[in-house]
Amino acid sequence: MKGTDSGPAEDPETGSWFPVPALADAAPEVRGLLAKARERLGFIPHVFRVYSWRPERLSAWFAHYRQLHEPTPGLSAADRELVAVAVSQANGCLYCLVAHGAALREQLGDPVLGERIAFDWRRAGLDPRRATICAYAEKLTLRPREVDRHDLQGLLDAGLSLEEAWDVAELAAMYNYTNRMAMATNMLPNPQY
Repeated sequence: MKGTDSGPAEDPETGSWFPVPALADAAPEVRGLLAKARERLGFIPHVFRVYSWRPERLSAWFAHYRQLHEPTPGLSAADRELVAVAVSQANGCLYCLVAHGAALREQLGDPVLGERIAFDWRRAGLDPRRATICAYAEKLTLRPREVDRHDLQGLLDAGLSLEEAWDVAELAAMYNYTNRMAMATNMLPNPQY
């Protein structure tokens, strides 16, 4: 990928304005991750390809991602994807909304509900617990200075443990970071989503 006088060129596959190493040129520690993704998903998500330019950061980001996506009794895998979708919707992040919208449809086992949530969680027919999770994630995204003790209490009243409420906050914070990196790099969603 060569730049021009007007700046770096766009990677034709991922959309990235930053260098995207060829799979064969990826750092050894990244090649294993890319191979596992291809084996598990049947393709390599562009987020891995784009982040592979900075392999140590990809490893750190992915380790954090995996920890945050461990389901607990009160916060399922679908609930965790719900946070990703609510944050990505609030930020208008194309890559993350498409990718996590696909994961949410799969985790819910209900593609219609998953699509409704991705387009507008308020009108998707969510139960009060999931609506509270989305409202919290959205508020932390759009109006973080307004988040207060009542917002935390809302999560607890919805049935989440204190640790799970922390997870919702950390997921929202992590997806705000990921959304911003996806938008800063011009990352495009994989067609497989």
